[in-house]
Amino acid sequence: MNEPILIREARILDPTQNLDSPGDLLIENGKVSAIDGPGKIPSHRAQRIIEARGLLLTPGFIDLHVHLREPGLEYKESIETGTRAAVAGGFTSVACMANTLPVNDSPYITAFIRERAKAVALCRVHIVGAVTQGLRGQELAEIGGMVAEGAVAISDDGMPVMNSYLMRKAMDYARAFGIPIISHAEDTHLVAGGVVNEGVISNELGLRGNPAAAEEIMVAREIALCRLTRTPIHIQHVSTEVALEHIRRAKDAGLPVTAEASPHHLLLTEEHVRGYDTRFKMSPPLRTARDVEALRQAVADGLIDVIATDHAPHGEIDKAVEFDHASNGVIGLQTAIPATYQLVEDGIIPLRRWVESLTSGPARILNQRLGSLRVGAEADMTLLQTGHEWIFTDDHVLSKSKNSPFLNWKFNVRVAFTLVRGKVVYEHQA
Repeated sequence: MNEPILIREARILDPTQNLDSPGDLLIENGKVSAIDGPGKIPSHRAQRIIEARGLLLTPGFIDLHVHLREPGLEYKESIETGTRAAVAGGFTSVACMANTLPVNDSPYITAFIRERAKAVALCRVHIVGAVTQGLRGQELAEIGGMVAEGAVAISDDGMPVMNSYLMRKAMDYARAFGIPIISHAEDTHLVAGGVVNEGVISNELGLRGNPAAAEEIMVAREIALCRLTRTPIHIQHVSTEVALEHIRRAKDAGLPVTAEASPHHLLLTEEHVRGYDTRFKMSPPLRTARDVEALRQAVADGLIDVIATDHAPHGEIDKAVEFDHASNGVIGLQTAIPATYQLVEDGIIPLRRWVESLTSGPARILNQRLGSLRVGAEADMTLLQTGHEWIFTDDHVLSKSKNSPFLNWKFNVRVAFTLVRGKVVYEHQA
């Protein structure tokens, strides 16, 4: 049983309660047991006191798009190292994608990940099973069996399901089991080996372009299938202005469509690939400044439901090659919070909306009773120190991989404490 903890004099911000005020919070038996004004909760009720004056206390951050690579690709990342990076980044829950080796397309692999996470994970691990066997897009995976072993969603992330009939049948199954489908919406035929955004810069660099239309076509298809089946569909890493227009129309029509934006698509543009640095290669690619502006506004007004990292670790062997041949993806668990907080500081995204996009928003999509600090809720929470300048360097990286586009960036917020189930799993050491 975890020791009772009193967090004293924090600024408590919880969008689910319309709460933003200074106060104290008591944790007992792994749950929030009391919230009151500063000094109102007797200190003798706790075995440990965290003095939190000047700190921002929020529900624990939830990342619904992470690649933990285990089983099979542990040279890139493991459940242990990935969740260590997660809690250092303020995340109390992560949802791991199915593109492991072997692919998580059967109840046996799902059960392995579940038990491995119980043994070594520092935060909650929500398992996302595959849509199709081997991510090959030919036959459905064992969806029911994976759900029985703990899968909370299905996705062929990284390998879009091009067969519309198969995707429709997957949606029928997902609806029957009460889980969402998470879609990497990209027409692989139209991508045709493109490695950067198609446009002036791709021409200048002599790199094959990936047109915005590849994403926009598939987003429109997913919405059409959602209209047909009424199955909740979540669109990953939206990167284009037109895709946002499709999503807006779907939501206006009352369809169960949700969407995410990744920190790199909110903060970086295609200009960053000019140096052929493979740390800036990902799928979908970095887009134009106009797309970035549209994405930021979409997060601010709630059209984009969540911010998710798409944490995709790769070994040096995967990235230290020519740009055309480098693996897609960047790590992001330790930088997502400080990087996107810059948009709060710049007045682009309201603080409350930012917190919601990282807490109750992803919890709702994954059908998890998390993302809140209500009395009786699971004591998953994050304490942030704002106004503290620091630089993210190689020495800070806790992932097995170093492929971050934010190395040597200067940030103004850092994670002070992360608590999962009422236990301190990360504490910043000054």
